[in-house]
Amino acid sequence: MRLEGRVGIVTASAGAGIGQATAWALAREGAKVVVSDIHERRTNEVTQSLKANGHEAIGVVCDVSRWDQVESMVQRTLDAFGRVDILVNNAAREIIAPIVDTTEENWDLIMDVCLKGTFLCTKAVLPTMIAQKSGAIVNMASVDAYIGNPIGECAYCSAKAGITGLTRVTAAEGAPHGIRANAIAPGVVPNPYLEKVYPKEALQSMVNMSLWKKGARPEEIASIVVFLASDEASYITGVVINASAGMHWSP
Repeated sequence: MRLEGRVGIVTASAGAGIGQATAWALAREGAKVVVSDIHERRTNEVTQSLKANGHEAIGVVCDVSRWDQVESMVQRTLDAFGRVDILVNNAAREIIAPIVDTTEENWDLIMDVCLKGTFLCTKAVLPTMIAQKSGAIVNMASVDAYIGNPIGECAYCSAKAGITGLTRVTAAEGAPHGIRANAIAPGVVPNPYLEKVYPKEALQSMVNMSLWKKGARPEEIASIVVFLASDEASYITGVVINASAGMHWSP
């Protein structure tokens, strides 16, 4: 198992998408997993399911846009497992509206969850990772950071572009301490949340932009997270991996 004995925090990991798939993927590779999500019931359900299948896990309800809650999440991780080896910043929000109809409130909400949340969680784990002289941070960006999706995602595209920049800065600051930071830019990963956010026709048009004319399964993205968190990626840092089946070839 590639991650045996390591401890990983996965934000927004109680839903039916990339986050939960990542929590399971890390656990199957031997990691102790912190299931973090804003939804208490789902957090408890996923945590109990992991434990029932023989994995070590704790659940922590956390709003990643709140420093006090993020700080508490990391402290609970340290209390339970004594270290943090992996952070997967997966939490996100999407609201579809053109620029002229995007309210300041909605802009702030998306920035707070996507970009500020990634910053706060990174800030919270870095002191422990620096003390350990090791750590792997994987941020969930998006192909939308590059293609500027025209269906009305100005705040989301901007936040995800910000994550790519934050990833590179984290890699630069973490390098002297043995800490790696990378990001993944998925294309469309169909799940119940996206089906609520996007009109059906818009979601299908995005899927059709890929070379394979289909969306990714959450498990396909989770497998990239496992790779980036493992020693197999020991010489990879500051990179954004495009996982969109050719929707856009990132630099």
